[in-house]
Amino acid sequence: MAMDCPLLVWMLSLNRDVLTEEYDKCFHLVQDCVPHARLPYQPTSIDSFRQLICHMLPLLMMRHRRISRAKWKDCATPNGKHWIEQSPDDMPPEKFLQSMIGYHLAYDNSLCGMVMTQGRQRQVINIGLGIKQISVEPKGVSVAAYAESFAHKLTPLEMTFLNPELGDEVVLRRLSILLSLKAAYIKAVGQSTAFDWSRLEFNIPSESARGDDHPLQGWEFRVFKAQLGVQRMGGVMLEESYQCACAFFRGTKESKFIWHDNAKDLEAWVQFINIDQMVKVIPKLRA
Repeated sequence: MAMDCPLLVWMLSLNRDVLTEEYDKCFHLVQDCVPHARLPYQPTSIDSFRQLICHMLPLLMMRHRRISRAKWKDCATPNGKHWIEQSPDDMPPEKFLQSMIGYHLAYDNSLCGMVMTQGRQRQVINIGLGIKQISVEPKGVSVAAYAESFAHKLTPLEMTFLNPELGDEVVLRRLSILLSLKAAYIKAVGQSTAFDWSRLEFNIPSESARGDDHPLQGWEFRVFKAQLGVQRMGGVMLEESYQCACAFFRGTKESKFIWHDNAKDLEAWVQFINIDQMVKVIPKLRA
């Protein structure tokens, strides 16, 4: 069982606009060191930059572990679940088996993230991360209309948690929790984006989850919030809030929900960085 596999999360804030020169540095790094990414060169696309940054997070994590790029390889299952395999040189066989690092990358607007864990390959690959900005899209639309636009991804029970009488703030937060949990689980099991989200049901009050009307057993769901300060064109500072969820299969009898309501809770397992910190270490990530 994956009982002993600790979860670690890296979150990168796109806290300011990016320069073309910075995009180029990130693009060439990913091209050279993350060959499986195969991203086209699109220096004016913020979505392209988000993807580049996500692919750089495993490089940063391995650099922090003082493991050079030549000493590990990125592997994937047939349904696209990634894990990192370190060189078995100078490592006892049993330690090598326990050294696999499963990870998953996700992003939304100004926040890019990676969740990872270490253990045996079959233990570490069922891991997923969901990130959902707590805001309506497009701006100006009512919260009720925005929530209704996701009705096809929710069950009738879940829709009852979004009663407009609860107020906009509660409805938006609850919607973001449901969507981030579903995204994390769908990615953890390696399903495609075409998966019917309404096949999953998260009963937040009872802290239980079902898939195709069967209980989801053995899962750990961690739910937390991230607050960002983002500087945009003209030097305007914006506050942005994101709902985040991790899903990891531990193989326990029951599923478990862990709610992190303050920054202190996160310090032990969530690391926050920004663009400047990432760009600064690019030369070291090639080593």
